[in-house]
Amino acid sequence: MGLHVVVGKGPVGSAVADELLAGGHRVRVLSRSGGTSTADVEHRRVEAGDPRALAEAARGADAIYNAVNPAYHRWAADWPPMAAALLTAAERSGAVLVAMGNLYVHGRPTGPMTADSPLAATDTKGRVRARVWTDMLAAHDAGRVRVAEARAADFIGPTVPAAHSHVTRQLQTLRRGRRAWVVGDPDVAHSWAYLPDVGRVLAVLGTDPRAWGRPWVVPSTPPRSQRQVLTDVAAAMGARPARVSGLPWPLLRTLGVAVPQMRELVAIRHQWDAEFVVDGSGTTTTFGIEPTAWDEVCRATAGVVAV
Repeated sequence: MGLHVVVGKGPVGSAVADELLAGGHRVRVLSRSGGTSTADVEHRRVEAGDPRALAEAARGADAIYNAVNPAYHRWAADWPPMAAALLTAAERSGAVLVAMGNLYVHGRPTGPMTADSPLAATDTKGRVRARVWTDMLAAHDAGRVRVAEARAADFIGPTVPAAHSHVTRQLQTLRRGRRAWVVGDPDVAHSWAYLPDVGRVLAVLGTDPRAWGRPWVVPSTPPRSQRQVLTDVAAAMGARPARVSGLPWPLLRTLGVAVPQMRELVAIRHQWDAEFVVDGSGTTTTFGIEPTAWDEVCRATAGVVAV
């Protein structure tokens, strides 16, 4: 099997590395901090914004996976140079470039989002991520590189850090039977992407030529509101039914004066006050990837081992 280079060793990078290993591929992980190599995975210390170092580390690779994750409030400053460096590295090495994208690019949805939904973002972060993809696609169409992008709903699963998950951060609250305070309307429909499913899709995009030259949506189970999700996870852990309330937006705006994360959430209010639903059936039809069953997702997220 070929060499696959994963840039970033966070939850997404780890998920795709695990999937590639399961498929018998050689895996090299690049990150700012490096790591200890094992018999299965080679780790190298490389800056994601250094195209020369990236190209050298990706020499002979079949695919490069962009799983980097700049600080949320620094997307506008950090994403463009990192994305440009990764694109340059893919061109120089001849590797396929697979990016972990997101749904910000579609702006306020008017229905279920698919891979063909327009790039309609009006917020800064959405426009930045849309530019990352259009630059990749332009290079692909010019014949300079082969590219693909995965777009996923909000992550769920036991390996998603609390700082990055509207579900994981509530686990201790649910175990203690306390009220869970969430961003936005607790009762609007929302899609969720199980992180191992994200890894499965990324691995396919780097190995199947049918994937190249377009984005793909990670398949998700039918949408569940934040109240429903927290109720399901509480039930999986044997806790009392979840009590869920939405944080008032004026409070979040006030907190945003001092806390950049809160300020950024207010800018994408539409993702939590209106239906935010994906349709990944195109990915399922093409590659046969089905979303993991919801009860399994809830058990895993709750830390319950199935017997």
